[in-house]
Amino acid sequence: MSQGIAQQGADEQGIAQAELILASGSPRRRALLASIGIQCEVAPVDIDETPQANESPEHYVLRLAREKAQAGFAALAQRTAGQTARRVLGADTALALDGRILGKPRDEADAREMLLSLSGRSHQVLSGVALCHGDAGRDMRCASELVESRVTFRTITPEEAARYWATGEPADKAGGYAIQGFGAVFVSHLEGSYSAVVGLPLHETAQMLSKAGVQPWQPL
Repeated sequence: MSQGIAQQGADEQGIAQAELILASGSPRRRALLASIGIQCEVAPVDIDETPQANESPEHYVLRLAREKAQAGFAALAQRTAGQTARRVLGADTALALDGRILGKPRDEADAREMLLSLSGRSHQVLSGVALCHGDAGRDMRCASELVESRVTFRTITPEEAARYWATGEPADKAGGYAIQGFGAVFVSHLEGSYSAVVGLPLHETAQMLSKAGVQPWQPL
């Protein structure tokens, strides 16, 4: 057996035995879960993330979180042939300004324009989280929640926007910035959940997981 096939088999076994599956490839979400003592296996899913016609940012984020969790649960049911009870967590985060979703920048010009549109203003950060659990393929139950935070930026100059792009950080970030990185220098005020802005609302997620039997950190 080749090393690649052996590794794939080990990964599949780990996913099949894990207490929690994260249906996202985001290293930030996995790190956030680990920060409250929850270990998981990562099994990203491929879903269509195109917004529907006239879909609000709130509906969009919550729908994607649910679809990720449901797709991950369905994939797990195929792997385990419905043998065991599992829990699959899906999440999505989007930034909205004036009711418009701001995704990842297409290029430098788009990133700079996006950042300057946020300059000196407040914007929404919407985080959806969904948990599907139960006996794979037979008794799936899903819970979901939407968390809204509001981030206010100080005034940003065009020169700062250009220098920020040069760091490489904005390229793959919704809204063109990362609050947990260099982008923190632009944030003058935050109302809501910091972890939700990073990618996963930990308070709501921990409550959801606890109800499904997955406990965060325990006192010694």
